[in-house]
Amino acid sequence: MVVISPDQVKNLRSRYGSAGNKDDRFDGFVLADTLRTDRARLRPLVPDSAATRALRASCRTRKDLIAHRVAVANQLREHLKGVFPGPIGLFEDLDSPISLKFVTRFDCQDRADWLTPTRLSNWLKSVGYTSRTDPAVLHARLTAAPRGATGTAGSGYTPITHALLALLTTLVHQIKILDKQIAHQLAEHADAHIFTSLPRSGTVRAAKLLAEIGDCRARFPTPEALISLAGMAPSTRQSGKTRIVGFRWSCDKNLRDAVTDFANDSRHANPRGRRHLQPRDRPQKETPPRRTHPGPRLALRHLALLAEQHHLRPRQTPRPASPPRRATTARGLTQGISEASTSAIPSRRGSRDGCD
Repeated sequence: MVVISPDQVKNLRSRYGSAGNKDDRFDGFVLADTLRTDRARLRPLVPDSAATRALRASCRTRKDLIAHRVAVANQLREHLKGVFPGPIGLFEDLDSPISLKFVTRFDCQDRADWLTPTRLSNWLKSVGYTSRTDPAVLHARLTAAPRGATGTAGSGYTPITHALLALLTTLVHQIKILDKQIAHQLAEHADAHIFTSLPRSGTVRAAKLLAEIGDCRARFPTPEALISLAGMAPSTRQSGKTRIVGFRWSCDKNLRDAVTDFANDSRHANPRGRRHLQPRDRPQKETPPRRTHPGPRLALRHLALLAEQHHLRPRQTPRPASPPRRATTARGLTQGISEASTSAIPSRRGSRDGCD
């Protein structure tokens, strides 16, 4: 079994004709004839080696254990919220080794009340706590948290806390063992140098990429083939004027998780991307202090005004009524004119005679 990419089929189609038309029967003939003549140039599809399959099983088992660890940690957190909220947020993670040791030693409020900054500092030194956080700060966090149940009510929930702690401690221990086993399997693999040379690959991330991609290079003849199988290539569907761009749902979920995890963190390795992604220190402008109002802003009369109905347009004040105007006629227009003034006005007939 061999793999031929679509680009190769497009170029091989020109061997048998120059027409741009194509159909399934013609493409089948091209593939069969190419396999007959150019078998030596094609890469066969071979199964993965035993080392790759063992590494894939270890990586997928670690993924399942991490999902189970997160579920148990969430269950323990919800249990402690009602019984003993002090350890929540005391350290970085609830499933960290120092947090598990603290909850195992101080599993109720009665035992946590015995602690002082000095006693907490001595206990942290005895368990090998290497963080730079001051024990006084940790004790302040513990005392500022809501208090849990005390007395018989607090000791009644201790078996449930111990059961969850035992399960979570076992999961954390198994994950550490798997991490060492994955590092050993990756070091003995023949293709380990290819994936460990990638930026910010690490051990577990390089092992996941190697386990999901596999040994066979013919499985992904082009980068587009890898992206498509990982579900990262956009799929465009258009019907008339409607165009929908989405991603493939039928893809390899494990391969998608490995590629997405690597792509999400490798961008920080680029100096340009790191410069743009880091927040810049910009000087903040000091806002002027707000002036306090001399008196109350809302009085009872204001509430009365708000309760009234207000129209969208203000009402216009009515205009005063004007006195009635006297009717004028053609006769009334000449009532105020004297006889002398009327005699001075030439008649239309006289003007015509003068012009003639």
